[in-house]
Amino acid sequence: MRDQITFFERFEADIMSGKKTITIRDMSEIDFELNRTIPVATFEDGRVFGNLKILSITPMSFDDINETHALQENMTLPQLREVIREIYPGEDELYVIEFVVA
Repeated sequence: MRDQITFFERFEADIMSGKKTITIRDMSEIDFELNRTIPVATFEDGRVFGNLKILSITPMSFDDINETHALQENMTLPQLREVIREIYPGEDELYVIEFVVA
């Protein structure tokens, strides 16, 4: 089980304000225990900036990414699809990790 989750620094404010409530990851990044509170850190330098409680992990395909996901990510749908393609090029098996700031 992972004991920490990381995000790019640019997402810190959205996460801490509650505007970003999900993250979309590939299979290599979903080993979290549900309902557990874990530290959240920046991907760039590992700086811990809070704690998140993992609520759910749901499988989905890239084609299933929709406006609701974009809202939960605090992005437009085209922005979200572009970010996911940049991070996981060619990956169609994805997972939605829902969380709350703890």
